[in-house]
Amino acid sequence: MRNFKTILGAVVVAFLMVSCSDEKTPEQQPQPLATKTVKNFAAPAGGGGGNYTGDFAKFSFKTGAKTTGDDWDIAFRATQIIVNGGAKIESINEEPNRTGNAAIAIVSNTLKDLKDAPADSEFKQDAKGTFGLTTGSGKGWYLYDPSNHTIKPAAGKILVVKTHDGRFAKVEIESYYKDKNASNPANGRYFTFSYVYNPTAGQKSFQ
Repeated sequence: MRNFKTILGAVVVAFLMVSCSDEKTPEQQPQPLATKTVKNFAAPAGGGGGNYTGDFAKFSFKTGAKTTGDDWDIAFRATQIIVNGGAKIESINEEPNRTGNAAIAIVSNTLKDLKDAPADSEFKQDAKGTFGLTTGSGKGWYLYDPSNHTIKPAAGKILVVKTHDGRFAKVEIESYYKDKNASNPANGRYFTFSYVYNPTAGQKSFQ
């Protein structure tokens, strides 16, 4: 009987040890993905009418900030948006080299309700003569109002970016003007956008 109790006790201790080892610490528990907002991200450019000059402002979703290195995912210059994947478009000036494998898709949804990135076939990269994200009023992310010469983000259009290193982010552009004030065209070329970034490689879920 004593041996049986000893064996039983050892089994219980072993079971508890295994159970405890399977429990995840707070640091190991999956963390909810946060929505972050970038305000007044400057995308200056010379020229106009689509014939812009000057450097692109490059952004990294991993750091949530502007970058000057090759770790960029998406870049802005006036209304032009490019990704760090594919090849140079070549018909635009001063574009950076593509060193990653980024791609972009545009979907009709809301930032809150878009739960997953679309199928791989929906994503496009920049290429010679072609933007991955179609540019022009009513063709991509914005609408142009000729009556007051303002740019307005198209309602219900969400950008989904496959980052240069295989992560995914969803983006809603909220404004093209500094402090969201479109009353003065001089306030233009300052993006405010919200996004959700999933830091797990290959994981398309935004939940």
